[in-house]
Amino acid sequence: MSLNLIKLCVGADSVEDLEEWIAFRLDEKRRAGEPAEQFHTTRMLPKRGDELLAGGSLYWVIKGSVQCRQRLLDIRPFTDADGIHRCHLVLEPVVIRTGWQPRRAFQGWRYLEPKDAPADMRGGDGIATLPPKLRGELAELGLL
Repeated sequence: MSLNLIKLCVGADSVEDLEEWIAFRLDEKRRAGEPAEQFHTTRMLPKRGDELLAGGSLYWVIKGSVQCRQRLLDIRPFTDADGIHRCHLVLEPVVIRTGWQPRRAFQGWRYLEPKDAPADMRGGDGIATLPPKLRGELAELGLL
């Protein structure tokens, strides 16, 4: 059975901001001749890595609500230049919009059971095409 992670997406005001940042970073890596892969660096190594890599995703909390996810591809532990153990959460660079789910701020990441994760948005429902501000207002009213 798969397991997910949930994390605050600091610095992004919308899913579109996150997508633009991913595209920018991948382009930077290509121009530098580095492998064009996206990863998020974290201090803690998930102990349940096998469950996460069995189809799990990283769900992003943007402006107080889960709004999207990215599939986890790999977990790579490493030691940084200061001797601190960290890990790279390697992510598929495709952002999948989800239903909005309010979340309070927290530090680090948390495990997220599939039963507690918001469902993916369907392409034909039109919600993804609404402006981010309007989606946020509708979510605050409990209409999304």
